Amino acid sequence: MTKPQMVETILAAKRAKKKTWAAIAKAAGLSEVYVTSACLGENALGPVEARKVAKFLGLGSGIAAALTEFANKGETAPTVPKEPLQYRFQEIIYVYGRTMKELIEEKFGAGIMSAIDFTMDIERVPDPKGDRVKLTLNGKFLPYKSW
Repeated sequence: MTKPQMVETILAAKRAKKKTWAAIAKAAGLSEVYVTSACLGENALGPVEARKVAKFLGLGSGIAAALTEFANKGETAPTVPKEPLQYRFQEIIYVYGRTMKELIEEKFGAGIMSAIDFTMDIERVPDPKGDRVKLTLNGKFLPYKSW
């Protein structure tokens, strides 16, 4: 089974069973963001967690096996996303990417934020003017090496 086939099967089961990503993640015993990412083909789960997700969604061992395969991260992403929410994140990088780079380097030195030693959390924050999205990115700083 390919990763795209796995994703479509998982999404269909999620819709049919009316499950949330939070419930699927709880069944796996991992974070909501990471499990969602794995179910969308961008990360891999361990065999135990993959079996838990497949069982929770009533899916077979083929899905569990596909969930454990390493992902080719970003492979399905278009160069410039057309989906509005994804495009807004691209827009944030266009507008604030240089600012983030400058501020990170000023505070830490020359380097990058890891997307491997990394966590992310997404929260809904009530606001009288309209609820807000709170996104927390937490990545290890990796200094550039001189040799």
